[in-house]
Formats: sequence, structure tokens, C-alpha cells
Amino acid sequence: MPPDDAHADAGTGPAPGTGTGVEDTLDLKLPDEFLALFGEDTPATTPATVLSSTSDLLDNPAEWRPVTTTAGVFQLVPVRLDRDLSVISRWMNDPAVAAFWELAGAEAVTATHLRPQLDGDGRSVPCLGVLSGIPMSYWEIYRADLDPLARHYPARPHDTGIHLLIGGVNNRGRGVGTTLLRAVSDLVLDNRPLCARVVAEPDLRNTPSVSAFLSAGFRFSAEVELPDKRAALMVRDRAHRAQL
Repeated sequence: MPPDDAHADAGTGPAPGTGTGVEDTLDLKLPDEFLALFGEDTPATTPATVLSSTSDLLDNPAEWRPVTTTAGVFQLVPVRLDRDLSVISRWMNDPAVAAFWELAGAEAVTATHLRPQLDGDGRSVPCLGVLSGIPMSYWEIYRADLDPLARHYPARPHDTGIHLLIGGVNNRGRGVGTTLLRAVSDLVLDNRPLCARVVAEPDLRNTPSVSAFLSAGFRFSAEVELPDKRAALMVRDRAHRAQL
């Protein structure tokens, strides 16, 4: 994950969040996969791979088609560690990114962040953002309702979260962040029919990031206190996507 989107990437890192607000509250019927993961009746020995083999938690982002944006043709490409580690690590060491993601250091630091997602049950999918054939951003598409974030805001079934960073300085400060945030949230809503909301939690200190989300059709829902930051809970609703 504007007037200046140089940091529109950096404030949307992977810390869990909190939310409040009557308009976001409902009698929550937990999805079957949530119950399977966390339900009291689930045997403690049930492997996560059983879930991933029977249910694609994010409707397979690898199959989402490219989209044409005002910045060029854009596609999400799931990360391969052998191919992509060096470029993602380089981006993580950019001071503007490291200030919020806190993953600067050797490639092993980035690998430690990526491997649990790549080896997990599919509730979070790390992706490269490829614009006009060039990898230029890093994204995490994740099930917010199955994430620790859900402990801190009134989550709804199939809420989908996004984290992002823009990797190259040439793509910052020109509105590219806003354009891609809208494109990726549209991809989520187009390819995940059960998802009614896309959510994000940029750091409140990162005003360019918050501005980018607002310009991309998200609304500010609440300030949330997270373990690693105070964040702005941003929400893009399916019902209002054409109006914003």
C-alpha cells in the first residue's frame, strides 16, 4: 500500500488493526473456514493443509487477469521466492519503505517475512505488482476476517485486506499509488464475489498513504490501535464502489 504518494506504499504494512463504528457492525455469522480454523470443536491436530486443499481462501489471485489502468497494463503475479526475493528485499531497504515495514536488512529478513505466507494455508498471498511488464510494487492480499486484524475491528465474512509498497521512486508522487489501489481493490471485488469490503490499515503518520486510499475510493472508518502502530482503518465497500 495522492498529493504525494511517495509513502503510499509504506504505511500499509502487515501489523494487525482495530476498528469501531456502528455502521460497520453486524450480527456476524462466521464463515465455515473461520470455524474450521478457530472453532472450539476443531481438533488441535487438524493440519492447515486440509483447509487449503478444500477451499481457496482468496479465489486464486494467480488467475486474476491483467487490467488496463491510466498508468498502464497492471497485473498481480504471486511471489516466487527464488525469482523475486532480491528485488523485494531491495525495496524493503529503501528508507521510505523501511520506516513503515521495518524489514530492512539482509535478504534473509525478507525471506522470513515471505515464507510463512508462501508455506501457509492461503489466507495471505504475496504478489508482485507488474506494470507495463515491469515489477514495480509488492502487495499482500489477505483474508482480513481470518487475520489477527479481525480481533480489533468488527470484521465481516470474506473481508479482504491489502498491504502494499511501491518499489521505485520513479513511480512515487505521480498518483500511481492511487491508480493501483483502485485497480487492486477492483480486482478483489471482481474476483471475490463473496467479499463485500476491501480493508487496509495504513499508519496514521503516513498522511500521503491515507490520502491515496481516500482518492482511490476508500473511506476512513476509524482510528485503530495496533501492536506496532496507530492506524487508519480504510474501507472500500462494494455497494458504493461506483460512487467513489
